[in-house]
Amino acid sequence: MQTRATVEAAFRGDIPAEEARDAVAAAIALLDCGEASLAEHQPDGTWAVNGWLQQAILLFFRLQKMEIIEHGPFTYHDKVPLKTAVEGVRIVPPATVRYGAFVEPGAVLMPSYVNIGSHVGAGTMVDTWATVGSGAWIGRDVHLSGGVGIGGVLEPPGARPVIIEDGAFVGSRAIVVEGVHVGREAVLGAGVILTASTRIIDVSGEAPIEHVGYVPPRKVVIPGTRPRAFPAGEYHVPCALIIGERTESTDRKTSLNAALRELDVDV
Repeated sequence: MQTRATVEAAFRGDIPAEEARDAVAAAIALLDCGEASLAEHQPDGTWAVNGWLQQAILLFFRLQKMEIIEHGPFTYHDKVPLKTAVEGVRIVPPATVRYGAFVEPGAVLMPSYVNIGSHVGAGTMVDTWATVGSGAWIGRDVHLSGGVGIGGVLEPPGARPVIIEDGAFVGSRAIVVEGVHVGREAVLGAGVILTASTRIIDVSGEAPIEHVGYVPPRKVVIPGTRPRAFPAGEYHVPCALIIGERTESTDRKTSLNAALRELDVDV
């Protein structure tokens, strides 16, 4: 595709960025309408990263000029315009969606922030003061509770963005950053912090099983700590604990409520 080739050439410095302006604009438009995304689900169930789109966003920032942007009663000084409305999406003031982000019809945005390059699926609730960072993929029927922080990843190009698959629930004030992948219908309790190095330890069986950067589907996760030796002594450092999973016998809503109640997860 010529658009991709031009963006990659400009990012490498083979051609001046200005010569790629139209290609960069076309790439951001693809993101904006949902025809392209930074994270792409493959037929074999894996996820691929479209690093050239990350390059396009970085070039877009370089090419855009700071300007006064008037949006309803608000005035901004920025490089990226905001969307005024998204058809089929409920947007509660003062929710903000930056141009280049795609929000699928049927989503609900409470006062929240959705950054450029991100994808929010139908039926998803982005609750009050939750943030969706650059390039993050949020699937369908996800609930991002109040104050949730979903990190953005643009650099280096090719780095995996945060992925929250369909039907997942992310509890209040949880933080998911650095390309962590949360599997389908998983449940993160309030205050869970997941980074690329966080140990996610399944303690629901006879022996612990560790994951890093990935929460398997349908698992229920709460904050935890584990001991670690330092020169000054032994201290407890944060981790995340998988304590169970949703049951198969109930629908999403019922199983979610049951998981939170029976496993003593705070939300």
